[in-house]
Formats: sequence, C-alpha cells, structure tokens
Amino acid sequence: MIRIFKTHSIKLLVLTLLFAVSIVFSLNSEFPKQQLLQHLGTLVVASILFFDLKARRLSLGAFFGVSCFILLHIIGAKWIYSFVPYQNFFNAFGFDLHELFGLDSTRNHYDRFVHFSFGVFMFPFVYEVYRYRVQKVMLSLLLAWLTIQTFSLLYEVFEWMLTLFISGEGATDYNGQQGDIWDAQKDMGIAFVGAITGMIIISSIKRFYRKS
Repeated sequence: MIRIFKTHSIKLLVLTLLFAVSIVFSLNSEFPKQQLLQHLGTLVVASILFFDLKARRLSLGAFFGVSCFILLHIIGAKWIYSFVPYQNFFNAFGFDLHELFGLDSTRNHYDRFVHFSFGVFMFPFVYEVYRYRVQKVMLSLLLAWLTIQTFSLLYEVFEWMLTLFISGEGATDYNGQQGDIWDAQKDMGIAFVGAITGMIIISSIKRFYRKS
C-alpha cells in the first residue's frame, strides 16, 4: 500500500512538473498560433497520464516514457520544431552536432529526433496496454510495434490533411517539412527505427529479469 502511494505521488509530481514546464515554455512565444495548435497533441498524449492517475496501471517506466515524449514535444512546440535552437546548446559545450553525426547543416533535425523518440518512449506504454490484455509477451511486443507504426502513419496523414484545409504559411509551419518532399516517409522511417529500439530495450529487460 505504501509503495502504491509513493508511486502515485511520483506520478503526480511528474505531471505537475510537465504542466509547469508547458506554461513556462508558452510564455513569450514567437509562434503563438502555431504553438497553440501543437499543444492539441500535448493534451491528447497527456490524457494518458491523467487517466493513469486514477487507474494506476502503468509502471513508472511506462509513465516516465510518455512524460519524456511530452517534454520533448513541449520544447518542439515552442519553436514549432523547425526552429528549435539545439545547436546553440551543444555549441556552448564545444560540440557541432551536425558535424558529429554527419547531418545536413541546412536543416533543423529536432523533428526527426522527436519522431525517433516517439517510437522509443511510447513503446513501453503501448506494450503494457497489450500485455495487460493479451498476456503474451511476444505477441504484445509485436502488436505494440505495429501500433506505433500505425499511429506514425496516421499522424503523417493528419499533417497532409492539414495542408489541404489550412493552406499557406500556417500549414507549412506546423508540418515542419523544411522543403523536404520526402519528409513524411523519413519521419515514418525514423519512427520505425525508434519502435524497433523500444522493442529491443523491453525484450532485453524482460530477458534480464527472467535470468536473474
């Protein structure tokens, strides 16, 4: 009982901190309208955490995973992904991230990073949902991977539909294509890699606990 109370308190603290960060990052925004649209996604994903505060079914690992993804999205939303100043941060420590990883220096790659993180950080949550229902580890892993890929595809379709209904600069700023006609395919590909990474991590953890 005490352990459950502590876990719930930690989750509540994390959710409170996320709310505080979202407020701070919403202040003095250079892109207030686009940021507001981005935060619709924040509310959708954060609803998972709100629901779990009552249901108390997610492990701390899965809860932290969803929280980390929301945090990355909050940061991206402030600068509508295309203008996140991550290079300034790494330059302060003497690193050129683009040169280090051989990235195109004319593009802001934060969007790619978050698509990868979607696969990694959301995988434990999706896995636990299926594990609770299916009760089979391998099938739950496979279904979680397929679900991550499906949502990645649906999000790209949503962005495409947005360009049809919100024409002009507003849609361009939200999509963050930065002139790349293959942006959607690359985003889905990097989410695929992220989901595979998440699957490997969960599988490795399960294998470790079985041996110990």
